[in-house]
Amino acid sequence: MSLLEIENLTVEFKTGSGYFRAVDGVSMSVDKGEVLAIVGESGSGKSVSMLAVMGLLPWTAKVTADRMRFEGIDLLKLGANERRKIIGKDIAMIFQEPMSSLNPCFTVGFQLMEALKEHLDMGKAERKARAVELLRLVGIPSPEQRLSAFPHQLSGGMSQRVMIAMAISCNPKLLIADEPTTALDVTIQAQILDLLVKLQKETGMGLVLITHSMGVVAETAERVSVQYAGQKVEEQAVKNLFRDPHHPYTAALLSALPERAKGRKLPSIPGVVPGQFDRPKGCLFSPRCQLATELCRTTKPPRIDGALCHYPLHDGVPKNHPGKEKAA
Repeated sequence: MSLLEIENLTVEFKTGSGYFRAVDGVSMSVDKGEVLAIVGESGSGKSVSMLAVMGLLPWTAKVTADRMRFEGIDLLKLGANERRKIIGKDIAMIFQEPMSSLNPCFTVGFQLMEALKEHLDMGKAERKARAVELLRLVGIPSPEQRLSAFPHQLSGGMSQRVMIAMAISCNPKLLIADEPTTALDVTIQAQILDLLVKLQKETGMGLVLITHSMGVVAETAERVSVQYAGQKVEEQAVKNLFRDPHHPYTAALLSALPERAKGRKLPSIPGVVPGQFDRPKGCLFSPRCQLATELCRTTKPPRIDGALCHYPLHDGVPKNHPGKEKAA
């Protein structure tokens, strides 16, 4: 049994002009001790999918799924009190913006110990000792002194480390990291990613890494799910995906990696992810795809060889495509 099982997850937000589908029929699973990366541009529904698992979406969101289970527990049927016993303890999340995720009115120590008080049977002295241990574990110097620091007194990298310490404080079985290196400089990014992978290996927890960087995926993940406009367009083991992407969108993301430019101008994907009012009738990627045909523009694609595409790629060549062109 998988640690996390999601089947046909859909999330819609109520707006003044109707419902906007931010996540459209996404399925995925995460096993204990596995690192799954979810990649895609902004607006692909990556964060919304995981916020639905956490139960942290606003009241305007309508969440439906054929299955959404954690260790066999049906998350869709959990009441608020039952969910609170799991969220923050067995399932934890590192949010995208550490500076806005930490409460500016309370010290680092108070916020760390609050999670311990909520989920673990510890006395005050034990909670303080555990908080110091956690700060030391994530590489924060002078952890005893940092307990009394407020968030504004910390750098971005240090705030992110505090967020990681809070997330792992109760030894979660599943950790969701939502773009944990956003807005950090390159050196700090590498340190944070190394820390996450190290903690994941030491504790054996499942790790879901949300990112838009294919470089991060190559360094950290075992399996990768590619999302576009709320849909999962492809999922493969990382090595297979980098060697032979099946969806044109995945191929375009990989071709935009600087190391693959080979002295030529770095390619880009034209256009933007469709929103509520400009969603294509057929394949959602068709307005930006160099291989799109009239069939792509008018008919929703089937899932062939794991790719949501009428003409999945094999060794860079689209299968059954009228033109048999090379992928971007």
